[in-house]
Amino acid sequence: MNTLLAVESLKTTIANHCVCAGLDLSVNPGDCWGILGINGIGKTTLLHTLAGLRDADHGNIYYQGTNIRTLGKIELAKKRGVLFQTMADPFPATVLETVLIGRHPYIKHWQWESGSDIELAKNCLQQVDLCAMENRYINTLSGGERQRVAIAAILAQQPEVYLLDEPTNHLDVQHQMKLMQLFHDTITRQRSAFVMIVHDLNLAARFCDHILMLFGNGRVLKGETSELLTAENLEALYGYPIKVLNYDSHSVFIPD
Repeated sequence: MNTLLAVESLKTTIANHCVCAGLDLSVNPGDCWGILGINGIGKTTLLHTLAGLRDADHGNIYYQGTNIRTLGKIELAKKRGVLFQTMADPFPATVLETVLIGRHPYIKHWQWESGSDIELAKNCLQQVDLCAMENRYINTLSGGERQRVAIAAILAQQPEVYLLDEPTNHLDVQHQMKLMQLFHDTITRQRSAFVMIVHDLNLAARFCDHILMLFGNGRVLKGETSELLTAENLEALYGYPIKVLNYDSHSVFIPD
């Protein structure tokens, strides 16, 4: 199997806090990884490290066998896309122009977006139910609409690995389910993968086939979702009892 993202003996710290130590990870085509942990444990720090936005303290990160340290920015942008938890829009731009940012890794210097780039961007807007807003300015959108624009942009980027920081932020239940299914269908079709930070255990159980739990002080648990999402593990992770119910062949997680 062609591993898309490999992590080898990774140690990551922030402000003298150890996020993970000795982490080994293999993300393969079609994989859906969920990162779980309490607020402030370092989930975003780890995601940014995997993205190459900050240096690891120790260890190596490989995209399709190539060390991230040797990848140029444009080549890296074709291999991984990052959905940030918050977005800043310092300059005026339309919704379509913002989505077209996802095509920049594929456009040579001094060239404009092609007709196929624009068609792809419009198709991504249609997938997130925003095709009627392509000419709206980005600063006029609601939080949920802005999140869907960000999702359309990363879909337009077409990376091999989607690194998603709380992708369901600001979204209502309908769009949470629709967009998580969209990501799932996308990686199945493209033979790509996603690694996402998620707080909703029920979304993690439904859409992630692998889980990475961050406990602090470098301790982690990783493995298949069906094995890791137990009441015992979740209570240790969150410091609060979680009841696991079986409903219609699915597990449902609620605070006890």
